Amino acid sequence: MDHAPHPDQPPAGLTAAQRSAYLDRIALPDPGAPSPQALARLQLAHLRTVPFENLSIHLGEGVDLDPAALRTKVVTRRRGGFCYELNGSFAALLTSLGYRVGLLAARVFDGERLGPPLDHLALRVDLDEPWLVDVGFGRFSRHPLRLDERGEQADAEGTFTLVPTGGHGDLDVLLDGAPQYRLGPRPHELADFAPTCWWQATSPHSHFTRSTTCSLLTADGGRVTISGNRLITTAPDGGRTERTLADDEALAAYRTRFGIALDRLPALPVIPVIPVPSG
Repeated sequence: MDHAPHPDQPPAGLTAAQRSAYLDRIALPDPGAPSPQALARLQLAHLRTVPFENLSIHLGEGVDLDPAALRTKVVTRRRGGFCYELNGSFAALLTSLGYRVGLLAARVFDGERLGPPLDHLALRVDLDEPWLVDVGFGRFSRHPLRLDERGEQADAEGTFTLVPTGGHGDLDVLLDGAPQYRLGPRPHELADFAPTCWWQATSPHSHFTRSTTCSLLTADGGRVTISGNRLITTAPDGGRTERTLADDEALAAYRTRFGIALDRLPALPVIPVIPVPSG
């Protein structure tokens, strides 16, 4: 089929050498020509090698959505990031491989309450049909989801369902019946997410400023996470172990479990909490 650029997709922005370096970063040197199967291989490889983490916020590094800065962080420095960084950089890789990619905005559910607009960045990838791709939500589907499918979609993480809501093309994405986020149909540019990204990285009401996390899907289908000084391992069968690490143990765990070399541990900033009006 024709893989001409999507009219709203981000520019490829990757040289052949940069694309090769990114594929090396995710340990998938030859994903194959664009196809649903190759896309699934790319998504799973990314989830297994690039952690979901918010350490930059707590290391005083800031969060830069410039495409070159994202590539440097993920590929050269071998770090991870949160949704805007991970899906933003993954979009550039997919585009350079010939995929038609659009950036979609979502609002994340916190219980029954929705987060702010552009709260989350996910990807639409058009092949013979449109697919939802997301490597930036922590625990989420390991493989692309069919955007036009309204029945249940089985995945190793559980059963996903995309439910129309609101009459404007929005979809509620459910995992085992629990709403995860509300996805909008309109494509965006990466720069559109910058204001909400700044809020997520600086507001005392953002959960990203209130705790540190670094989490990665393991090769056996489990998950390893460092939250604060707690090392949490989840087995494929759901079994969970947790232990508190001394500072030197935590630094070593970042290095051995995630390939992240830190010279100091991330520290929670002191941010005054301003009450939010309830009305």
